[in-house]
Order: sequence, then C-alpha cells, then structure tokens
Amino acid sequence: MESANQTASVTEFILLGLSAHPKLEKTLSVLILLTYLVILLGNGVLILVTVLDSHLHTPMYFFLGNLSFLDICYTTSSVPLILDSFLTPRKTISFSACAVQMFLSFAMGATECVLLGTMAFDRYVAICNPLRYPVVMSRAVYVPMAAGSWTLGGVASLVHTSLTVQLPFCGANVINHFTCEILAVLKLACADISINVISMGVTNVIFLGIPVLFIFVSYIFILTTILRIPSAEGRKKAFSTCFAHLTVVVIFYGTILFMYGKPKSKDPLGADKQDFADKLTSLFYGVVTPMLNPIIYSLRNKDVKAGVKNLVSQKCFTWCCLEDRCSCSSVSLGCFH
Repeated sequence: MESANQTASVTEFILLGLSAHPKLEKTLSVLILLTYLVILLGNGVLILVTVLDSHLHTPMYFFLGNLSFLDICYTTSSVPLILDSFLTPRKTISFSACAVQMFLSFAMGATECVLLGTMAFDRYVAICNPLRYPVVMSRAVYVPMAAGSWTLGGVASLVHTSLTVQLPFCGANVINHFTCEILAVLKLACADISINVISMGVTNVIFLGIPVLFIFVSYIFILTTILRIPSAEGRKKAFSTCFAHLTVVVIFYGTILFMYGKPKSKDPLGADKQDFADKLTSLFYGVVTPMLNPIIYSLRNKDVKAGVKNLVSQKCFTWCCLEDRCSCSSVSLGCFH
C-alpha cells in the first residue's frame, strides 16, 4: 500500500483559500472584483497616457508604463483564480494550470523587484547628475534596462517553476492559499526540496536583497543632494519627483517583509489566527498594492494629471465631431467638416 501511494501522482490541487469563512469569501469576492476593475482602469489609463502623450516619453514614465502593465499582468494571473475559488463550489486546479499560474505570479513579482531598482537609478541620475541625465538615460539605455527586468524575472521564474514541477507530489494535494504560491506548493512535495530551498534563498538575495540595498543607497545620495539645494522650493520640487516611487517601494517591500519576516506562532490557536492574517496580507499584496500604484503616481504628479486631461479632452473632441456637435465641456474647439 505504501508503494502504491508513493507512485500515485497528483493531477490536481485543491485551493483551500478561506473555505472556513464562506460568508467572508462572498464579501471579499465583491471587493476583489471592484478592486480588479479599478486596477485595469487605473493602470490602463496610465499606459495610454504614457504612450500617447509625447511630453511623457521619458525614461521615468516609460518605466511607469512598464510597472502599470506588470500590475495588470500580475493581477490577471491570480484574481480570476481567486474569484473562481470564492464563488464556485469547485476549489480545484489542474497541475498544469497551477504550474502556469505559479510561473506568471513569480515572474511578475521578480520583475517588479528589478524594475523598482531601475526606477531608483533613474531618479538618482535625474537629481544627482541632471546635466548628464539625457546621455546616461538615453533610449538606448532605458529600453534595455526595462527589457532586462522582464527577462531576469522570467528566467528566475522558469528555473523555480521547472524545479518545482519536477518534484513528486504523491500525497496531500491541498494548497493552503488562494493561488498556487510556490512556497505553499513546495510543502506538498514528497521528496527532498533542499535544492529548491537553496535556489529560493539565492533568488531572494538577487531579487530582494540587492534591489533593496541599491534603492537604499540611491536614496541616500538623492536625499544628500536634495538637502544641498539652497531654496526650499527647489528641495520640495526635487523631492516630489521621488515621492511616488519611494511610496510604492515602501508599500511593496513593507508588505513582503510583513508577510515573510515576522516570527511564526508556536501555539496552535495562535497559528490559526496568524494563518488567517497571512492570507489577508497576501490579498493586500496581490490586489490592493497594484491598485494603489496608479493612484499614487497620479495624485502627486502634475505631468500625469495633465496627460490624463489631454487624453480626456482629445476623446471628448473626437466624440463631439462624430456626433456632429460643435461644443464640448472639456474643449472649446468646434468641429471642422
């Protein structure tokens, strides 16, 4: 019997999610759906603005457009799965679908870590070496930097996903999570996962430790330069260009630190409560954070707000002309036939 159990491979997984709280699942499903729609709208508008507005064809907004596209991809790889598990009795996911979802979510997370580091470098050059900024951050530089972020994230995810799917899964198939989170999947393997653990540790250093250190050092130089600016207005203007990025960095890495850095409870009852809190935190990390990014960059950025107004004005003007109208609340231009 033991031999039979060991040779039987798992073909699907059960996503536990919040099965113990069915009423909460229904409430959260509505909130998650609304949040997802805001993510698509907010990040979609940011992408359109950075592409269509020629004034925003700069490295900072190019990286911002990549960040918005990344947030859309990340949430799209997980939110439909979460909603499906919340709203339907079926809590299962096939092995292959789990592997695809695991690859996409890990790739997007790793890419964002590197992308936030490149955005910090962009702000460092803009403030500390403004005269050299057009040369250092030319199109020939910032496009490969963004492409490199995506490539590194994809390669790292491919390595970890490949190592994970090659493991034998011959026993429990219940994933104590909303999605196929790689650490939760590894716990179900009925084999030695030391290679996976070591590679995960190396990846954490590369994609978490190095970017955080790089961002920290960059902002030390940035703050030092800002404090040397003689006028208060100049200091305020310089810091405002970094505020949005710094806020996103704090939220992104702060949530990760809270999820994986806090001590685990040894008390069974305390562990249950902690497990519930960890799941809610992962929801915040996976859904709320991508929603906050476009809001943060829009509220504190005059260029983005101007770009959105121009986009709305152009759409409104086009609508006026198509409707054969010669006035519009957003523009004071007539239609020419």
